[in-house]
Amino acid sequence: MNVLVVGPHPDDQELAMGGTILRLAAEGHRVLLLDLTDGEPTPHGSPEIRARESAKAAEILGVERMMLGREHGFVNRQVAHSIACRHAVAGVIRTREIDWIFCPHPEDAHPDHRAATRIVEDARFDAKLTKTDIPGEPRHPSRLVHYYATHLKTIPDPSFLVDTTGFHDRKREAILAYESQFTVNERNRSVIEWLDAQACFLGSRIGVETAEPFSVIEPLGVSGFRDLI
Repeated sequence: MNVLVVGPHPDDQELAMGGTILRLAAEGHRVLLLDLTDGEPTPHGSPEIRARESAKAAEILGVERMMLGREHGFVNRQVAHSIACRHAVAGVIRTREIDWIFCPHPEDAHPDHRAATRIVEDARFDAKLTKTDIPGEPRHPSRLVHYYATHLKTIPDPSFLVDTTGFHDRKREAILAYESQFTVNERNRSVIEWLDAQACFLGSRIGVETAEPFSVIEPLGVSGFRDLI
């Protein structure tokens, strides 16, 4: 299965679902992290620093990463829904033959996240169009799943939880690859602690060590109950 995990900024994917990304890769799925923007400006970063950090994080996770960026109209703090942005993401869906998509939950405190999700949801539709100049063959990913980003200060109300036991430490390592964001920036150092706490709490809800939450609008089918927790 080809899985696309879209982040408005580098580090969004690792923060929200780094453990699940690791599990997907370990199970043999091909995972592509798509950064819409370069994440800059930030207090202690630069485009060059963020590029190095995001590449290191992807290496830790063992997955591929690409960025659309300003060339396609994606600018940090200014992400806005447009046909051009939709088609840029749709082109990735088609050319990479994506089966499942993960993107931020539509209820979020960051305007970039809300705009990104609207773009991705519409790009999923656009990707199936014929008679278009969008590159690749028509394709409609069967699943779109929302992850919970870190800007909205609320307790998630997930549709399901993914067991990330055995993967959380490497998730933390991938997040810490963003030194400019979570080491140099003292204000963000506590993020790791509360992500640890959330993972343990959610894990306790399903009887495992750690877990990550997700939401879906369309129902997920179950062919059996053997692997349900």
